[in-house]
Amino acid sequence: MALVKYNNNSISSITATAALPAGAMTLIKSQTASSSSTVSFVHGTSDVVLDSTYPIYLFKFISVHPATQNVDLVFNGSTDTGSNYNVTKTSTYFYTSHSEADDIANVSYEADRDLAQSTAFQEVASLIGNDNDQAGSGELYLFNPSSTTYVKHFIAVGASPRASSVRSFNTYVGGYLNTTSAIDAIQFKMSSGNMDAGTIKLYGIKDS
Repeated sequence: MALVKYNNNSISSITATAALPAGAMTLIKSQTASSSSTVSFVHGTSDVVLDSTYPIYLFKFISVHPATQNVDLVFNGSTDTGSNYNVTKTSTYFYTSHSEADDIANVSYEADRDLAQSTAFQEVASLIGNDNDQAGSGELYLFNPSSTTYVKHFIAVGASPRASSVRSFNTYVGGYLNTTSAIDAIQFKMSSGNMDAGTIKLYGIKDS
C-alpha cells in the first residue's frame, strides 16, 4: 500500500473543509460543580439538548471530588423535564479493585449495588475518597432516550480511589431505564453530601 506524504504547500492549499468528515461527537453542555448538591441536564434548559437530535448521548464526569468520605456518584433520569428524578431501573454492577500495598486485588459482583425495578439513583462511580488528591472520573452512555417505543439502555464505567483502604476501584454498570416515555433530563449527585468540585460534560453522538 502506497503512503501519501503531505508537505506544507499541499496543506496550505486547502481552501474548503466541506470534504473533510464531520466529527461524530458534539459537545452540548459542560457544567462545573462547586459545593453542588446536584448537577442536572434538562432538555431545553441552558442550551441542553436531550431529544431525538442524537441517538446516543455521552456524559463524561471528570475529577469529581466529594465533600464526604467514601461516597458514590449516582444518577437518575426524568420523564417530566426534571420535576422528578425517579425512573424505574434494572441494572447489573460489578467492580475490580487493587490496593497500593498490592495486598488486595479482586473482581466482585455486588448484588446490593445493582437495581431491580427500582426508582433509586444508580451508582456510576463508587466509594470515592475526599482526600485532597482524590476524585472520581468516568463516563455514562445513554441510548435513544427520546424513544417512545423502547426502554432506554445505559452503560457506565467509573474509576475512583477508596481512601479507607487506599485502593483503586473500577466500576462497571449496565442496565435500562424501564419506561417507554422519553427521558428528557438526567441528574447527578453524590450518595451523601455535596459535589465539592468536578466537571460533567454532555456530548451527542451521531449514528453515521
